[in-house]
Amino acid sequence: MAQSYVCPSCKTNRSRFHLIEQEVVAVKLDPQSGEVIQQYEQNRLDPFHLPYRGPTRRIQCGSCGLNEEERRFIRQS
Repeated sequence: MAQSYVCPSCKTNRSRFHLIEQEVVAVKLDPQSGEVIQQYEQNRLDPFHLPYRGPTRRIQCGSCGLNEEERRFIRQS
């Protein structure tokens, strides 16, 4: 179902937004070089690697640039 948005910061923009789809990649990095040592599948993480629980979509206002979770932009009637 489509949602109408309004920017919670500038409060005037109701039509110009950037929809940002996030792709999660779980990795283990070398602490000195920052190179990727291992890449994990989301359902096969090691015991010390918590699964990502953040939003899959973020919204950016096309007028003021505010970048937040989608729920912040959903217009409250």
